[in-house]
Parts: sequence; structure tokens; C-alpha cells
Amino acid sequence: MGAAPPPKKRLGQHFLIDQNIVRKIVAAAALQPHETVLEVGPGRGILTRALSGQARRVLAIEVDRSLGATLDEVLAGCANVEIHFGDALDYPYETLPPGTVVVANLPYNVSSPLLFKLLNARRQIDRMVLMLQTEVARRLVAQPGTKDYGILSILTQYRAEPSLAFHVSASCFRPRPAVGSTVVVLPVRREPAVSVLDEPLFIRTVRAAFAHRRKTLFNSLRDEGFPSEQIMPALEAAGIEPARRAESLAIGQFAALANALARS
Repeated sequence: MGAAPPPKKRLGQHFLIDQNIVRKIVAAAALQPHETVLEVGPGRGILTRALSGQARRVLAIEVDRSLGATLDEVLAGCANVEIHFGDALDYPYETLPPGTVVVANLPYNVSSPLLFKLLNARRQIDRMVLMLQTEVARRLVAQPGTKDYGILSILTQYRAEPSLAFHVSASCFRPRPAVGSTVVVLPVRREPAVSVLDEPLFIRTVRAAFAHRRKTLFNSLRDEGFPSEQIMPALEAAGIEPARRAESLAIGQFAALANALARS
């Protein structure tokens, strides 16, 4: 095999090298022979090759064109793999076939915006198995009243049912990352976890509530542009004390608040 190009720090590249972790990721995905897999960031192709043996088709999105020759070599004979060179943040995920399974070692420097992009394509995606920075993984599954609970927790749990699968040692990558890694399994909900009247308003309400974590819910919403005369009646209708802070509210309470704001 020819020499692969060195990792690019500006792209946050940390290549997986441990075959045992590859096997665990593939097992967590529980792929069926008829399924299509989307992989974001195939890197040097170690996971891509394993996925190709389990699925009907693998579509891999890679931003680094210099990895083309390495991927061609590693994936030789894998006729069901298609490499798309480009930025995963710009990919039209709505064009994926329904039931697509996402299996990816997400680049840590863009993992949150990428996750939101994938969740927005929920009609195309059945489930996701993602390697993430451990700090981000914990935020996905965090519950009210904990320091990790926030916007990412609520908006992920609104559309998926995340659970932590296993942790991955830094020694499983080259170069070794400075942070821990965790694999998360996210079955995508067919219907949202809570019913909301206006989804953009629900999302705006969650973001506004957490914009100033140290402030009360009332003050944070007001500071993010909600009129005071609208906030108080909405909080009362939702049964929420104005002095509470965002991290104390469950997703159902955020839905009740957003629905009250929508009615006002």
C-alpha cells in the first residue's frame, strides 16, 4: 500500500486504526443486506471497507480530496461503495433513500452542526451510529438538572432516542486526539418526542432559554427578544415559575411553553 497523506490538523483529522473498534461499530449498526449506509468522513477507509461487506450500498462523504488514492487502494473490489468528495455540511441529505443508516466517525470540529443537519433529514434516516467527542456524547443523552443538559440534549432527544454504546481510547486513533471519544446509537423517531404547534418557535424558545444559563427563564427569554408581556402569560399557562432556569425544564415543559407562546 502506498503512503497515505498525513493528517490535516485544520480538518480535525484523527484516523481510526483499531479493527476491534471497527467491528464494534459495525455490530452496533446492526446492518441488514438491503440497507444503504451513509458514512461521513471515511478518512483512510478502514470503517468504509467493513461497512461495504454488510450493506447493499455505502455512500461516503469525504472533504479531503488528497485521500482519493488511499481510498481507491483500500476499497479496491468494494463495488458497492461510492465516494463523494465535498463538505458534509453542504450535502443534500434530503436526496438519501428512505431508511438510510448513518455510521460515521464525525469530525469533532463540526460534529454539532453536522448532527443537526442529519436530524433535519429525519425522513430519510432510520438510525445513526456516531463516534463523537465524549463531552458531546454526554450532552446528547443528558437529563434535566445536570450540567451537560442543554440545547443539544433537547433538540436531539426531540428527534431521536440517543444512548451511549461504548467509549473509545485515544490509542485507537492516529494521531491520538486530546479528548475522549464515545460511540452513540440514535434511532430516529418517526414522530417527535413531544407535540408542538410551531416547530421553529419551539427551537427558538429552547435556544433563547439556554442563551444565558445563569439567568432566570424569564430574563433569558426577554433578553433574546421575546416581549415581557408575552412571556409572563405563557409561563403561567405552561405552569412554569418565571424564576426557574432552563436546565431545570424537561422537554415536555419546553413544548408546553412554546405552545403557549404560539397561542399568545
